Amino acid sequence: MTSLSSTASSLADVTTSDAALRRFLHGLPGVDQVGVEQRVASLATRSIKTTAKAYALDLAIRMVDLTTLEGADTPGKVRSLGAKALRPDPTDPTCPSVAAVCVYPDMVPYAVEAVTTPGGRLHVASVATAFPSGRSSRSIKLEDTRDAVAAGADEIDMVIDRGAFLTGRYLDVFEEIVAVREACARPDGSRAHLKVIFETGELQTYDNVRRVSWLAMLAGADFIKTSTGKVQPAATLPVTLVMLEAVRDFRASTGRMVGVKPAGGIRTSKDAIRYLVVVNEVAGPDWLDPDWFRFGASSLLNDLLLQRTKMSTGRYSGPDYVTLD
Repeated sequence: MTSLSSTASSLADVTTSDAALRRFLHGLPGVDQVGVEQRVASLATRSIKTTAKAYALDLAIRMVDLTTLEGADTPGKVRSLGAKALRPDPTDPTCPSVAAVCVYPDMVPYAVEAVTTPGGRLHVASVATAFPSGRSSRSIKLEDTRDAVAAGADEIDMVIDRGAFLTGRYLDVFEEIVAVREACARPDGSRAHLKVIFETGELQTYDNVRRVSWLAMLAGADFIKTSTGKVQPAATLPVTLVMLEAVRDFRASTGRMVGVKPAGGIRTSKDAIRYLVVVNEVAGPDWLDPDWFRFGASSLLNDLLLQRTKMSTGRYSGPDYVTLD
């Protein structure tokens, strides 16, 4: 069995051939399905202080990637989304902005315009690489990425080739992630951050989720992301827990932190706080930051704002969960 205490240099060796990468990924410890699901259930049962509820709601708002990924998206819709991202509650100047706006590549210029203020701007994320299917040639995927970066995207959310992964062509998946990461480069030497989407609802097992998490991190992912939001099941707490264990162990092995983004199906403040609890308990408090944990969501923000207003009036109806402080 592969040791998770491997040095960074020895981890680099596992990507030198398809056989070496396969040995490493299949040598990772297996995931105890019952244990993962029982742990998730247990983390949703503890009490939380009122001050921690308020903190958790604001933190969750700051972690939202406010998203529109529809064929009917228009510049006007994206501009409205950007305005909401900057001022989620126009009546309350203490309400924080969200982390980013996430759109299709052709909508990036409108998103950049919408979230730019005299004091700076929010991040703009763009899906790429033939989202959501990932079914196109590599040259098209790379051009898709370069176009989004040139238009001003700060972050690229790519999708892996699930067919390649599920048939064991791990090196193909690895090399494509590396190539997309290189396509995130800007002329000034900086680059857009890369989020790698697994579409976990198609990966069949928790063991596959652990393997693909390590594969993406070895290839240089800045974030690993559960889903496109177009396939069910999308994000789940057990899958996210497995991914959080992977980023925790990867940091222990290499010293490099990688973010996690569950996306799809997270609609209520109750859901969001459950995720924050799992982040804190599994990966640790360093990940309780928008730089390291995001929610891919469209409807979640509305409920967070509703519960935030209810907190201020004493009518909060959210969960009594474990404290985050």
